[in-house]
Amino acid sequence: MAAIFPSEEWLQGLEKKLNSDDRYHQIAKNWEGDLLFFVEPEGNLQERLTFYIDLWHGNCRKIEYKPAPESYPNPAFTLTASYKDITAVLTGTLNPMTAMMTSRLKVKGSMGYMMRNVPTVLDFVRAAREVTTEIL
Repeated sequence: MAAIFPSEEWLQGLEKKLNSDDRYHQIAKNWEGDLLFFVEPEGNLQERLTFYIDLWHGNCRKIEYKPAPESYPNPAFTLTASYKDITAVLTGTLNPMTAMMTSRLKVKGSMGYMMRNVPTVLDFVRAAREVTTEIL
């Protein structure tokens, strides 16, 4: 299932991809942590977007499109980026690790854990790119 980013269909497609992708399952087998994303409005995105993804040992246990941030007060990671930067990551014009190191993708949580799991981070992005057919 591929869809336009951002949309609930896109997030559902990502969940399905993560749960059916053998490569991701193997690479992320030791990952433990949920992520709350904030995408700041810019260009075609008129209001702040939030989405939640719970990843555990190579599986996506839960997703939520546009949750209230207070619904997830203590995620392992909070990621914030402008619409321009998150779409650049999804289209492959911005490396996700470069985005983190230059604060174009701001990460709140254990950077040590994130850096020890770079292959998981990069494969998560691969999966997200594969379900993205169009950018709003």
